[in-house]
Amino acid sequence: MKIGIIGLDTSHVSAFTKLLNDPQHPHYVPGGEVVVAYPGGSSDMELSYSRVEGFTTELRDQFNVEIAQTPEEVAEKSDAILLESVDGRVHLEQFQKIVSYGKPVFIDKPLAISSKEANEIFKLSDQYGTPIMSCSSLRYSEGFSNALADPEKGEIIGIDCSGPLAIEPSHGLFWYGIHTAEMLYRALGSGCEKVTVVKNDDHDLIVGEWKDGRIGSLRGNRKGNSVFGALIHREKGTQFVDVSEDKTPFYASLMEEIIHLFKDGVASIDREETLEIIRFLEAATESRSTGKTVLL
Repeated sequence: MKIGIIGLDTSHVSAFTKLLNDPQHPHYVPGGEVVVAYPGGSSDMELSYSRVEGFTTELRDQFNVEIAQTPEEVAEKSDAILLESVDGRVHLEQFQKIVSYGKPVFIDKPLAISSKEANEIFKLSDQYGTPIMSCSSLRYSEGFSNALADPEKGEIIGIDCSGPLAIEPSHGLFWYGIHTAEMLYRALGSGCEKVTVVKNDDHDLIVGEWKDGRIGSLRGNRKGNSVFGALIHREKGTQFVDVSEDKTPFYASLMEEIIHLFKDGVASIDREETLEIIRFLEAATESRSTGKTVLL
């Protein structure tokens, strides 16, 4: 399977290409090869434009990836597409350029930074019959997946997720909050009713209340601790997950799910859940600003 990439401004493109194109990689994922890529880049976002040249050079020189001039050229020359642009603000515009080709697309996190644009992406997907999926790689952390699959302690009644929460001005909570939000929703599923945020310069605590009474929280910090983890509360006890202890990198676990999307045309995540994650972070952003509880 020929895989194309749109957006060479994130370390994800390097990690994914190594997993797919190097059979000697210890976590090699068979099923496709990156053959073409469009650099992209956002001129008003330093974390985007400053990284394009480096990743473009790496993919071209180390993996013989053809560098395309447009997103449409990538779509023409590939069987499936990784839309990797680090700037979530451009995802809708870039997807609009390739959706009519009907080829499956993985849109890296965040799908969008507003519910309006997220819904428009799925509307276009339906219109053209183009399979899509979007998520953070943390959703498929090996240790997290194993803990969720272990029924010994009974049903999940709540979860507290934690991790770094750097704030990028153009993205706010969508920049790093998307990671812990994906973990939260994989554990609890959709159905959050309201969100409340408590914050200071160093920390954010985002609390979601589900319609069935369950409570899930995201603790984000800016004090140097960069470890993602979770406390999964069950009827008979609590499980602790430290993502840094995973033997399989979460990028590899995610890529296995992406290959399933590319082969079968079916996403492993319900679209309503994906859309609610965007709305959750949107509501959290409002609560963060006002200090009030916000209904989803």
